[in-house]
Amino acid sequence: MIDALSDILSLLDVRSARCTRFEAGGRWAFQFPAKPRLKFTAVLRGECWIILPGEDPHHLVAGDTFLLAEAPEYILANDPHLTPQDGIVSFDWEHSDVAHHGGSETVLLAGSFVFEALYIRLLLDALPSFMLIPSRDLAATVLRDLLMVLDREIRVGQMGKSLVTRRLAEVLLVQVLRGYAARSGGTGSGWIAAAADPHIGAALNLMHGDIAHRWTVAGLARTVGMSRSAFALAFKQMVGTPPLDYLLRWRMEVARDALRRGETVATVAARVGYASESAFGNAFKRTHGTAPKRYWSSADAQGHYASKEPVNRQ
Repeated sequence: MIDALSDILSLLDVRSARCTRFEAGGRWAFQFPAKPRLKFTAVLRGECWIILPGEDPHHLVAGDTFLLAEAPEYILANDPHLTPQDGIVSFDWEHSDVAHHGGSETVLLAGSFVFEALYIRLLLDALPSFMLIPSRDLAATVLRDLLMVLDREIRVGQMGKSLVTRRLAEVLLVQVLRGYAARSGGTGSGWIAAAADPHIGAALNLMHGDIAHRWTVAGLARTVGMSRSAFALAFKQMVGTPPLDYLLRWRMEVARDALRRGETVATVAARVGYASESAFGNAFKRTHGTAPKRYWSSADAQGHYASKEPVNRQ
């Protein structure tokens, strides 16, 4: 049975835009622009700091990996007191995936992602702007092996490099999200954090595993071993919305994607659990503001891949 994370990432059609390697020695500090979507960075060697506006600097050591989600501009430095240089214009990112500055005492590996623009909020709304997976975490052990292979692909540049780095980066993203969910222990907000809870995570997987099923709050609660009232309260606290509201939203996102791909309204209605086109149409209109048959002719329905970073962006 498909799980919630796999289901949502499949709809998002996650794609890595680019992976880069940064080597630095001596004293250095570089400022990078805001990341409107999602980016990971891992420390392969040495140590440094990341400085985000309004926050104390975060110290990073070899084996640490962090994820930025819609983060503002940020600074990477081995001396947080230095005035930073521009991290874009200081290097020739347009022609190389590897940048050097004064040595290689510190080595960073980074990658950014693009998504189907229509559905990006499903992921970004569930994440904090900065997520750190420390080297001591169990998840970091798996990440370390992936990063070694990814680093070799970037440095060696054999045939098929683009495909291999893209696939590795996608797996790395899943592992980072798993690590974030495990660290939150169900105490964070959003469906990704809730996925770590044995009861609420199981309910999410049930709904994603059979989207057309006539789920009820009582039925979900009974299946995951909770009382109805306790389950409803815990689900809303962790996910941010009641169980059946979450299910409705997900059904309508799946429906929107299916309509975009050319499926008929009748087929889509049955796929997401509606016995009639009219009932489905009413639910779709309440969610998306227009009838299914008119949706893709509206000006705001023309989806495209979100935020492809310019090739010279670290």
